[in-house]
Amino acid sequence: MKKLLTLVFLSLFCAVGGAQNVQFHYDFGKTLYDKDFGTRPQLTTTVEMFKPDKWGSTFFFVDMDYTGKGVVGAYWEIARELSFWKSPLSIHVEYNGGNVKGNYINNAYLGGVTYSYNNATYSKGFTFTPMYKYIHGNDSPHNFQITGTWYLHFGKNGLCTFSGFADFWREKTLPSIGDYQFLAEPQIWVNLNKIKGVDEKFNLSIGSEVELRNNFAFVDGFFAIPTLAIKWSFD
Repeated sequence: MKKLLTLVFLSLFCAVGGAQNVQFHYDFGKTLYDKDFGTRPQLTTTVEMFKPDKWGSTFFFVDMDYTGKGVVGAYWEIARELSFWKSPLSIHVEYNGGNVKGNYINNAYLGGVTYSYNNATYSKGFTFTPMYKYIHGNDSPHNFQITGTWYLHFGKNGLCTFSGFADFWREKTLPSIGDYQFLAEPQIWVNLNKIKGVDEKFNLSIGSEVELRNNFAFVDGFFAIPTLAIKWSFD
């Protein structure tokens, strides 16, 4: 666990140097669903980076959960889009893994094809990615995942941003839960530097995320868990 956290902190340090944003979320899951999430951490930080290049693009994020004792969970995903041609289709490869409260999340390796759309002004867009998913150590390692992402900048000068992702996949867990899981995290942000009189380099946003989950993380049923959040975006 100590080695894992060291690697995560190094990843965080490197990420901030070239990251697009760092987010801080206060989670209301413990408050709304005490019976099911009584020990759920209430503070999460997220570091995200997206960087395109002439061969495609790279995206990753690192989540860390905190209690009064410090970091109790770490999770990250890294994905690469490969495109050597002019087309909305690209080859997608991805890795997921982490550790929550001393319990390792099985390494997952994914591969598939992504369809991407962006309008001419890049004010809105989406991706759709069907994938094969290999979950190392799972009783049924060969699975699938379908992922969609989106963004929409709206309001005067792009005052607000609506963005997020949705995942649907197969993963064998507890018999009482079933093998199919769903997770979506839509976010809404107010970008303060788009307000008249605020310095354009003051890249702070305030907003919320809602975690929509069904049969996820060994908890049966559907839940909607909101957060209060702030985000700093890097130029």
